[in-house]
Amino acid sequence: MSWVKEQSPDDKIVQENIIKEGKLPKHIAVIMDGNGRWALERGLSRTEGHQEGIESVRDIVKASSQIGVKYLTLYAFSIENWKRPITEVGVLMKLLEHYLRQELEELHNNNVRLLSIGKSSSLPKVVQRLLHESCETTKDNTGLTLTLALSYSGRWDIVRAVQMIALDVRRGKVSPEDINEDLFSNYLQTKGIPEPDLLIRTSGEMRLSNFLLWEMAYGEMYITDKYWPEFRRNDLYDALLNFMNRERRFGKTSAQVASENYIKQKDSYLQRVVNAIKGK
Repeated sequence: MSWVKEQSPDDKIVQENIIKEGKLPKHIAVIMDGNGRWALERGLSRTEGHQEGIESVRDIVKASSQIGVKYLTLYAFSIENWKRPITEVGVLMKLLEHYLRQELEELHNNNVRLLSIGKSSSLPKVVQRLLHESCETTKDNTGLTLTLALSYSGRWDIVRAVQMIALDVRRGKVSPEDINEDLFSNYLQTKGIPEPDLLIRTSGEMRLSNFLLWEMAYGEMYITDKYWPEFRRNDLYDALLNFMNRERRFGKTSAQVASENYIKQKDSYLQRVVNAIKGK
């Protein structure tokens, strides 16, 4: 099913109005928190909370694709989550397996590229296979890049990168003088993915929970008290509008940012004039 065709006229208007507000974040990362608490507060099982959380995943992926976000990274399962009760971990792996089986065709038909980051060797073999097949099937798609963080932690990825750099130094492929931020970033699992502009966290918790520690150096954070199963596209729109009304300075002053934006706008205007003269 085409997500563009199924979108309601009212939702299209909402998205168009958001786009008029300014520049969308290129990359949104999400810590999907609160499935269990959402369920327990309603007298449901944690499994039912995780099942409802998948409905939120579906809606946020669709809305992100429809509005034109290029990268969406979902923190689906951390390395620390392996410490949870074995029955809950089993349920989560079954739900992941079900998601990959059921959603691949629709993701592919809507031009979504699927990636994964994390210690995939820790996942069940069937999930590893489905994940590999899904990534291969969608690798040439050019729409939304959906990255699933599975058996992932920021510290693990940083330590892994340091180990790999050390090995390359030992092999003579890299000298210590070569090591800088750009080189280090190329050893992380997120190589080739732009750093998040916006991190959304549900359930009101005020922490990164070991997620994208290197990559979030200058990312904006948006915290909502809503649990993940309650978080749907209208909540995403609120987060986008909040983000678009912030000033991102990256260590500079407001005056510097304003000056740079003016120069960019002026250059863009001049380029449009030149293109019009050339008949482009």
